Amino acid sequence: MLLRARKKPLPEHIDVESDGVSMRIRLRNDPRARRYLLRLPADYSGPVLTVPKGGDLTRAERFVREHIDWLLERVENRPGHIAFAFGNIIPIRGVDHVIVPTGKLRGLVSITDAGEELPQLNVPGPPEHAARKLTTWLKVEAKADLTVAVTRYAEQSGKKITGLSVRDTKSRWGSCASNGRLSFSWRLILAPTEILDYVAAHEVAHLSEMNHSARFWKLCRDLAPHTPHARKWLKENGITLHGYG
Repeated sequence: MLLRARKKPLPEHIDVESDGVSMRIRLRNDPRARRYLLRLPADYSGPVLTVPKGGDLTRAERFVREHIDWLLERVENRPGHIAFAFGNIIPIRGVDHVIVPTGKLRGLVSITDAGEELPQLNVPGPPEHAARKLTTWLKVEAKADLTVAVTRYAEQSGKKITGLSVRDTKSRWGSCASNGRLSFSWRLILAPTEILDYVAAHEVAHLSEMNHSARFWKLCRDLAPHTPHARKWLKENGITLHGYG
């Protein structure tokens, strides 16, 4: 009786070189996938190759080599990462702010109008704690803005919201559960106000239509007439929001 050789498990990553540039690509097994898929996650965690059921290392490496030029172009053209650090500039509700230290060890994050210069985002504490403090503050601000927008749209549509949370989601800006709980990306607070407003309307519309049918989009536009503009903005600029922090 012949025993079939056991297939070697895939490594966690592969390294590919092109024109002197080395690129590390993580491998992800997905038995539900029907084909190889190379993507660049919005969270700046590095390229990922999805390997379908039955895939192997040889074909994975060949697929990457065939698409390495596309990947290098995407990496080169994507917006740079901007840390939540003193001196850096980040948008709040679509308006650029410069992050500055308060000079105090304790206190709350606040905004100061600097006249003709950029508004100041005042963060207390030492530099190594700035990112954590600022992220926490941004999540609170995002939840407050989203709560106002969601409440308004829920009243218009006659629907009830059972809960609202903010997270650092990577693949979607919002989600709606059948029990009325809504979840959003806190990074919407970085976008212009009308973009956050649209995403709130989008998820409230799902309380009536749990799909993306023509009827859903009509309801979404009835709630937020700027839906087409906001969708275009997110498609063109959404990845930039993931480059902060």
